[in-house]
Amino acid sequence: QVQLVESGGGLVQAGDSLRLSCAASGRTFSSYAMGWFRQAPGKEREFVAAISRSGERTYYANSVKGRFTISRGNAKNTVYLQMNSLKPEDTAVYYCAAADQRTLTPRTIGGYDYWGQGTQVTVSS
Repeated sequence: QVQLVESGGGLVQAGDSLRLSCAASGRTFSSYAMGWFRQAPGKEREFVAAISRSGERTYYANSVKGRFTISRGNAKNTVYLQMNSLKPEDTAVYYCAAADQRTLTPRTIGGYDYWGQGTQVTVSS
């Protein structure tokens, strides 16, 4: 089992940048593919980005491709989401998730086994 704690959210203006962090504790961090999801008020939770266990492969939603970068530091048991050129439509609660022992990196909610509590990102226009 793994516990996930997100941090780094906040209130920013359109065009600004933020970096989210997700610290993992528990079993070996490199055993997990990691993902970021977000949920805006009144909307369903949606995929944002994912990274393979080794960090060699990354995947992005079309809406964030070219603006967001997911990375991981296995020695620090942490996954990051660098968010640049933020837009008001990026406003949401951002969740970190871990997928245990997956050969392929999931990009759907059902592919993940563990979730953090979320961190709020608000982008003003």
